[in-house]
Amino acid sequence: MKITFDTQTLEINPLGDNYSATVDGKTVSIQVIGAEDGRMDLLIDGKRVTAYVSSDMAKRWVTIDGYTSVLTKTSGAKRGVRHDYAGGLIAPMPGQVRSVSVSVGDAVKKGQTLLTMEAMKMEIRIQALKDGRVAALHVAQGQTVEREQILIEMEE
Repeated sequence: MKITFDTQTLEINPLGDNYSATVDGKTVSIQVIGAEDGRMDLLIDGKRVTAYVSSDMAKRWVTIDGYTSVLTKTSGAKRGVRHDYAGGLIAPMPGQVRSVSVSVGDAVKKGQTLLTMEAMKMEIRIQALKDGRVAALHVAQGQTVEREQILIEMEE
């Protein structure tokens, strides 16, 4: 996921149970120790940091050590161009999962419909962007999802 951080672009990617973040060519590892009511305890390259986060869905305000920054999502899904992010297929808008056509471990072909969503009385087909295998399935039929929520993770 790419996020505009003040005037810089921050890229955050899942890395197992943790994350890697890259800004200005420097990459750090991030581990979420705990999160509760707008407070996140993190280990950033082994250093403990507490961040306070609030959101209005489009923007997030993050305060660390008394300094507040505004984060704005800039991923392709927000622009409606693609539905992939960090190896996962994401929801282009809030909606409900109507059907899931694959299971973990299934081999899929580019263009194959993996699941169908309903949003604003429209049917949205989430399709494989390339040949691969389903690594993880994060939703089930009937589940309500938010915009940019990861639905399915793919691997080559």
